[in-house]
Amino acid sequence: MDNVLVIGGNRYFGRRLVSLLRDSGVEVSVLNRGSSAPPPGVEHLVADRGDEAALGAALAGRSFDVVVDQVCYSRRDAQVAARAFAGRAGRYVMTSTIEVYDTGERRPATTPLAEEAVDPLHWPVTEDEEGPYGERKRQAEAVLTRSGAFPFVAVRAGHVLGAGDFTGRLAAYRERIEAGLPVLVHAENLPSSYTHEAEMAEVLRWAAGAEFTGVVNACSHGEVTATDLCELLADGRPYRTAVPAPGEEASPFSFDRYYGMDNSRAERLGFAFSHTSEWLRAVTAAN
Repeated sequence: MDNVLVIGGNRYFGRRLVSLLRDSGVEVSVLNRGSSAPPPGVEHLVADRGDEAALGAALAGRSFDVVVDQVCYSRRDAQVAARAFAGRAGRYVMTSTIEVYDTGERRPATTPLAEEAVDPLHWPVTEDEEGPYGERKRQAEAVLTRSGAFPFVAVRAGHVLGAGDFTGRLAAYRERIEAGLPVLVHAENLPSSYTHEAEMAEVLRWAAGAEFTGVVNACSHGEVTATDLCELLADGRPYRTAVPAPGEEASPFSFDRYYGMDNSRAERLGFAFSHTSEWLRAVTAAN
């Protein structure tokens, strides 16, 4: 691949992806609403990806070997992209999420979630634009999978952690531990899969340059629970957990259903994942 467009890509692992692509010799463009300039040496296209006319004007006369879409959040986003990039993209990679597996079903905590557990080829597409995050991403995957506008890949990221995390989720744990307040954790305290921000950028770069299509799970080996995170953040200090009272929300990364993902398809296709033990302690220390 010689020419890549990243939609979004202005923070966290998206910005890291842009730099990786640029440093590997790829001609990189970034498209966003202009809120943040890309790194040096990267072309900046300014448009709201939801404004189809403005998007078409920004893309006029351009085509790309690969488009990596970091901010496709709904059925409508996907429909606009399918029309705008038909004939302009040789390959389309959408950053998706582990949250697509949150379908409300109870799952045994012994069977990691494989891609076929949620099949975008058969997932029903509705007119609802206001559903939960996971459902909106399922809709986007379904639209792009069926569009036929370009070869399509959905990379379902495990919960991403890193020093560049702007969400403050781990910081919220640390603040409660330091204040002597209980961390609110579901009674079942089931584990999830995670991905380091640097690894996620590498997965997307790999997927952009590969030839496979369809869905791939992207996560490090080694599942982690909310209390595992507490142990690392407390770093030997005492801490307390408590089950949320009715009406209270559990802490981020506390789950009452199993979120372990099977990353074997990506590994069979050639990507070697790290283990959470290789990076998680450093990430919690940095947050």
